[in-house]
Amino acid sequence: MTPVELVRDPSLRSGQAPVVRRARPADVAGISALVAEWAAEALLLPRSAAEVARAVEDYVVAVDGRGTVLACAALREYSPSLAELTSVAVSRAAHGRGLGRLVVHAVEALAAVRGHDTVFAHTLQPEFFAALGYEATDRAAYPEKRARPHTLCVRRALAGEPAALAAAA
Repeated sequence: MTPVELVRDPSLRSGQAPVVRRARPADVAGISALVAEWAAEALLLPRSAAEVARAVEDYVVAVDGRGTVLACAALREYSPSLAELTSVAVSRAAHGRGLGRLVVHAVEALAAVRGHDTVFAHTLQPEFFAALGYEATDRAAYPEKRARPHTLCVRRALAGEPAALAAAA
């Protein structure tokens, strides 16, 4: 089993708990459709199927028993010391089931396995990230993202929770 391969959360409300795992090529269409749904409302940056396919190893998905992508998130690595949490999306039908939290934690575990001790994100939903332990941070620390003044920049240190992240990996 590869890192962040399988997580089941029995506390989710539904008959069969979704599975959180690393994305596979067969998930590309579902990921790009989910991201496109939110990008159409200017809540996420768009990602074409080709872009998702090129970075599929950086995505984590929550899927139902039929393999339908219910949620996704990705890790974008700029350098060995700089990693961003991107494309966090949950289908409208799956909202309120904790899937956003699960895919974020899975991407954090992936970042830790790849040697990152912090991750950052730009968001229009700072309350969601605050509930996961992220803190507002100065966007000047991330010059790659200065062109996005409409979002709040948040970051979370991963090094403080090595046991939990290792268990998730």
